[in-house]
Amino acid sequence: MAVAEIVSYEPATGAEVWRGKVGDVEDVVARARRAWPAWAGQPLATRIELVRRFANEVRKDADKLATMIARETGKPMWEARTEVESVINKVEISVRAYADRTSQRKLDSALQGTAALRHKPHGVMAVLGPYNFPAHLPNGHIVPALIAGNVVIFKPSEKTPATGEMLAQCFHRAGISAAIVQVLIGGPQEGQALVAHDGIDGVLFTGSVHAGIAINRKLASNPGKMVALEMGGNNPMVVWDTPKIQDAATLIVQSAFTSAGQRCTAARRLIVKASIYDEIMGEVKRLADRIIVGAPFDEPSPFMGPVIDNRTADGLTESFVYLLSSGGRPIKHMVRLQPDLPFLSPAIIDVTDVAERPDVELFGPLLQVVKVNDFDEAIAEANNTRFGLAASLIGGDPQDYNRFWANIRAGVVNWNRPTNGASSAAPFGGVGLSGNHRPSAYYAADYCAYPVASSEMDQPRASIGVGLRSD
Repeated sequence: MAVAEIVSYEPATGAEVWRGKVGDVEDVVARARRAWPAWAGQPLATRIELVRRFANEVRKDADKLATMIARETGKPMWEARTEVESVINKVEISVRAYADRTSQRKLDSALQGTAALRHKPHGVMAVLGPYNFPAHLPNGHIVPALIAGNVVIFKPSEKTPATGEMLAQCFHRAGISAAIVQVLIGGPQEGQALVAHDGIDGVLFTGSVHAGIAINRKLASNPGKMVALEMGGNNPMVVWDTPKIQDAATLIVQSAFTSAGQRCTAARRLIVKASIYDEIMGEVKRLADRIIVGAPFDEPSPFMGPVIDNRTADGLTESFVYLLSSGGRPIKHMVRLQPDLPFLSPAIIDVTDVAERPDVELFGPLLQVVKVNDFDEAIAEANNTRFGLAASLIGGDPQDYNRFWANIRAGVVNWNRPTNGASSAAPFGGVGLSGNHRPSAYYAADYCAYPVASSEMDQPRASIGVGLRSD
């Protein structure tokens, strides 16, 4: 039986944030289909002007939106403000990307007329958003889809519906009607019904690999429906020879523990050269011990907030215990800081001697460490995953990085930079279980419109030069 109501709670306090009724999928899709032709018929310049107005509405409400993100996700206020800035900046990036990736082209060819390339929108796009970046990540689908001429049904995560609703209100105040950007409140059942609905022309998903694979399987027999999946990673960070031990440790901590490890690009596996292992891990441990874990509005400001809920916190602590019992050596224990709230200390565990390391995305502040002796072993260990989203090399020389870049299977490959913090001005996506070759960010324009090739002449002109009897 479907849940009649969705309730959102603050991870940091357990207090209720928001509640609302579950939406009706049939009604929402029907409304979107009615609205689409008029929106697609608007000039591109009009659609661009309206999404720019949306950016201005977000600017006006920046503090209010950041506060809601912080309350509903538990992330520190400084990080919530950064997310709001990303929402605003996405608009101009998307305008440039549409012009670059889906521009109109014409080629005159004398007697053959004109060859033209234009792009058309798909129609009604379902955007399924995650809870870790409840405004920025769905917005990265919504804005390019609107520019291209699609209408959007946005189903926010059932854990962050208030942020989703607030984001949609900014679109509505900008003059983009509530029929063009609709919010569908609901849980997994509503998400499944939306994905499978015949009135949906495309599904743009960010979330877990389990949900993404379920969507892919459900739509495997329907190749006409655009599907773009971004599903996270079991991301490696390789540390090689470097005199900058403190900087390396800082990059490791930023990669593993920003957003309490709740980023799809977070470093999950740290692969360290044996000869520098003790020095590197000593500095990483000292820095991780200094991390302040707290509520969003605490002073001094915390580096890390809670994970999203108690169930997630329980799963992470159980995973840490499993790794311990399987031969892992604790470097920094995972501690449940409050028994009834999902605050966790950052945890580090050496899994070099764990015979079968689980290839799963442990979505939280848990860093696994592997000691290796040579660079080939490091690359092999980094690639020892079905995922392929992000990877970083810390240290090494340009030849090492060239080898690393050439051999690592990932969609984001960095050198002396964190695994996370990818630019929206570049394509973002992965291989393997991390995605289905539909990268988002700058390349979102590619899956929001389809190319149409045309051969055109002002008047019909044709002849058959062979194979006819004489008249």
